[in-house]
Amino acid sequence: MNEKTPLIRIEGLRREFPMGRETVHALDGVDLTVAEGEFLGVTGPSGSGKSTLLYLLGGLDRPTAGHIWVRGRDLTALDENELAAYRRREVGFVFQSFYLVPTMTALQNVEFPMYFARIPPTRRRERALYLLERVGLADRRNHRPTELSGGEQQRVAIARALANDPIVILADEPTGNLDSRTGAEVIRLLGELNAEGRTIILVSHDPAMIAHTRRHIRMLDGRIVGEET
Repeated sequence: MNEKTPLIRIEGLRREFPMGRETVHALDGVDLTVAEGEFLGVTGPSGSGKSTLLYLLGGLDRPTAGHIWVRGRDLTALDENELAAYRRREVGFVFQSFYLVPTMTALQNVEFPMYFARIPPTRRRERALYLLERVGLADRRNHRPTELSGGEQQRVAIARALANDPIVILADEPTGNLDSRTGAEVIRLLGELNAEGRTIILVSHDPAMIAHTRRHIRMLDGRIVGEET
């Protein structure tokens, strides 16, 4: 896609939360475009709205006002079933806390999203094995999360995010629970995925992590206050 037809286009995005007699403006009029294949970083202090922006992009929440277009489709116009299909097919999530199913092996965790996409069992197994090999964990496929290090769990989470071949990966503080060396390995893996053409949006408060992105925006009080390439 070129600059005239971005993968993601956001206009006038607002998200408000009532808190007693007050209203919290988590997002206060955000305009943003993201090109296909971009590695975008989003930084800012706690409460700046960066995670709220990510959740809205992922269809995990709905805005108070404004629009989000992904490949020309307005997410704010989708019903709940359409939004669930969008999350399942087009978005891969990577969170700080991994959110792996503790009773499942690494292989089963990666297979899990494909079950809801109705991918046949044999194909699910083949793709899950391929993705675990891609993140360097083929030999740990039968281990449960409690038997894996934090870095290994996050790599399983990245493999799971890729299960349904999403158009964009949304990573919310993916290195927040990792030491600096392991965090660097995770960022390097995300960079490799981006180099292969995957669109990635990374939220982090860590300047060292943001430095690996191609462009980053700075948020404060629900607004974009700066941008660097």
